[in-house]
Amino acid sequence: MSLPNPAFTQKFGFARADVGLGNWRTRPYSAWSFQNVAELVPSAEISTSATIEDETLEPLGPLLEQTVDVGAGSETVKSFLARSDTDTLVAMKAGNFVGEYNAPATDPAAPHIVFSISKSLTAILAGVLQDERLLDPAEPVTRYVPEAKGTAYDDVTVQQVLDMRVSLDFVEAYLDPESDFARYRRAMLWNPMRASDKVESLREVILSLPKADGPHGGPFRYYSPLSDMLGIIVERASGLRYADLLREKLWVPLRARGRCTVTVDSEGMARAAGGVSMTARDLARVGEMMRNGGMAGSRAIVSERWVRDTLSAGDKAAWKAGDFAHLLKDGSYRNKWYQSGFPNGAFMAIGIHGQWLYVDAEREVTIVRLSSQHEPVDDPLDQEALRFFEQIAVML
Repeated sequence: MSLPNPAFTQKFGFARADVGLGNWRTRPYSAWSFQNVAELVPSAEISTSATIEDETLEPLGPLLEQTVDVGAGSETVKSFLARSDTDTLVAMKAGNFVGEYNAPATDPAAPHIVFSISKSLTAILAGVLQDERLLDPAEPVTRYVPEAKGTAYDDVTVQQVLDMRVSLDFVEAYLDPESDFARYRRAMLWNPMRASDKVESLREVILSLPKADGPHGGPFRYYSPLSDMLGIIVERASGLRYADLLREKLWVPLRARGRCTVTVDSEGMARAAGGVSMTARDLARVGEMMRNGGMAGSRAIVSERWVRDTLSAGDKAAWKAGDFAHLLKDGSYRNKWYQSGFPNGAFMAIGIHGQWLYVDAEREVTIVRLSSQHEPVDDPLDQEALRFFEQIAVML
């Protein structure tokens, strides 16, 4: 049992002992837990001990007092950030940091979980391995994961996994404790086990999910286990553990500064679909790398060809017939990145509970918003966030 810590309680409004696997993704506890996931879930370190001193960022200052209208009436930028439970907002313009906003309880140096933005990071690793001719997206999953033979993935291609166009009998029921999704979360060690639960690894759960009716290659269907399968694929193709692969192929060449971790299950398998924690500044550096065609400074991390394919080759018909057409009516999805369909060519990576990496290529603006929203999915707030980013990009 931990000793009482009055300073902690005063800062967050609850005691550290109050936070556990049963409540860490709910307010008010998420204001702390989303910056300290490694205290709750076993995690592998991605960042290195050879840290690079980060630059000092100024507060966003006058921008916070500017007025926006995101559909709920006129309000200041600061007001929107507060009511949307934003922990950190970082903005870049033409490759330079403009400034940073941090909520009172936020430590900008602490790695914040980015949830499904992890999928987009994993896809970058797949792109690097494609460039190195270690991974062929046209090949079947079973070439890299032989034990997938005879499962729902038996006749699925790696590209179909990348584009979320797999016919799988699975529902992302975030709040249903009896669902396959809850079983999936227990296997990744994110939810507490119950006495009646069977102990399973994340890999076992992923391989056990049945195929749905209909062929693969159809509409966009958002199934997180596909991205964990991609994590297995990139490990098998490279011969490296996920954390080591991300460190070698992205973290070090990006010259990322802060800490970065990824949650792991009982077998040490990384949660490639949603377990990465990193700072907002380093996530902004990822967005800038994508905006610059795979380049981080003078170093190519992933090929311009792969970035161009990611940002332009999404199937719009598959999107319109899929799960998220309400979010971006003219959007598309390719290699686990969202294309907005907006005139400015914005693209993004998105995670539940309000995690956003938004890149306006036309205006050379990159915005990161990391949050601790109570609801995992809030469609009206997502629409407000998109309007917010568009207006901030114009102001910058």
